[in-house]
Amino acid sequence: MAYPGIDFPGVGSGLAVFSDGKLLLCKRLKAPESGHWSIVGGKVDHMEPAADAARREAEEESGLTIHSARFLCLSEQLIEADRQHWISLIYVTDDFSGEPQLTEPDKLSAIGWYPLDDLPQPLSLFAQDAVKALRALAIS
Repeated sequence: MAYPGIDFPGVGSGLAVFSDGKLLLCKRLKAPESGHWSIVGGKVDHMEPAADAARREAEEESGLTIHSARFLCLSEQLIEADRQHWISLIYVTDDFSGEPQLTEPDKLSAIGWYPLDDLPQPLSLFAQDAVKALRALAIS
């Protein structure tokens, strides 16, 4: 069996959830980039639109209800340490309800809101690209 991201480039999708000048980040427990802070996201399933995958992953990982999102940027991650290669479509939203919760403790060790000028480290490549795009848009 071949695995996306490992045996061939995988397709991922993520969501930069933004509220009151802060970005929602979670700390990863598993590869790729275990121990890094990242936006919510994951693999796009076969025949699933990337925007739907971003919304689904965000809801699964945070417990939030996502109402809408718009395209933010494209991110390609070549993660040498984990020998993984991902191409990800990243979306952004401030249109959600609920409070974030750690709903997948087997995958994530922490979740919280962080201002763009005071982000926890290390940031995943995925999150670094999202932050660059958010700063370019002057979202605050």
